[in-house]
Amino acid sequence: MDYRVLLYYCYTPIEDADAFRDEHHRLCLRLDLRGRIIVAGEGLNGTVSGTVANCEAYMQTVKADPRFAALEFKVEEAPAHTFQKLHVRVKPEIVHVGLPAIKPYERTGTHLSPEEFRALKDRDDVVVVDVRSDYEYNLGRFKNAVTLDIENFREFPDRVERLRQFQDKKILTYCTGGIKCEKASAFLLEQGFENVYQLHGGIIKYGLEAGGEDFEGKCYVFDGRVAVDVNSVNPSVIAACISCGRPDERMVNCANPHCNAHVVMCEACAEQRQGACSEACQQHPDKRPYDGTGAYPKQSNHYNPEQGLYSYRAPGK
Repeated sequence: MDYRVLLYYCYTPIEDADAFRDEHHRLCLRLDLRGRIIVAGEGLNGTVSGTVANCEAYMQTVKADPRFAALEFKVEEAPAHTFQKLHVRVKPEIVHVGLPAIKPYERTGTHLSPEEFRALKDRDDVVVVDVRSDYEYNLGRFKNAVTLDIENFREFPDRVERLRQFQDKKILTYCTGGIKCEKASAFLLEQGFENVYQLHGGIIKYGLEAGGEDFEGKCYVFDGRVAVDVNSVNPSVIAACISCGRPDERMVNCANPHCNAHVVMCEACAEQRQGACSEACQQHPDKRPYDGTGAYPKQSNHYNPEQGLYSYRAPGK
């Protein structure tokens, strides 16, 4: 394949996030990269797609900066760009959880390689915790993982008390690429948990390096692919269509824009419901036309990849 998808993050102090954002945006423009990149005073987080050569040039340039020397890229193949646009934005955190004072580059859970995680995950003195949102873990998760019933990661701090029952065990956290676990495990340590670990590189790295063993279902990703296979050892399907209940892994957004729920729905039911997740949404006067995909990208015929290069600033700047 001629394209690559890069998933990465790095918690490291960035003194002038606005200036860095502008410089980084220019770099991405030169390399014709597309995707979503977040810059904050606490670090860098992104998922981008581009040609093999341009992705290689991007990785080399980023790693040449001493602040990102420890950054690890998760690299996957793709037949074409997996994003339509480029967005480079400044935000208070590189993953929104409402804990800007937590600094993972100072203290966080012990990193486990995919092989170390696999060796530990089934022990009696271990509990595996999924820190992702419900629509993600409903599509795929590790066998016997504890889930926290959250719609958005910012709800994680309010769910920590549910883990007190496991305080005498080793807590192994995991997420898609590792970034959420950095803050989640750091917060757990702050809350008095002692034996806290995280799957370094997340599910994606585990799939690439450990065959994805015992990860049931597919992994939700935040690009045009929506969901990817990670388990080449003992794959299974755990998700089910919300309408008929049959096993399926097809993710759609509800056609009612006021709902926009991200759910699993088979092709037959989606066609019957015209992309709506419920009868009420199907009858809503603002329901979007269903084109068979269940995806509703924002339309912008005047999109320019250089838009916002100088004008965008974080709120309050």
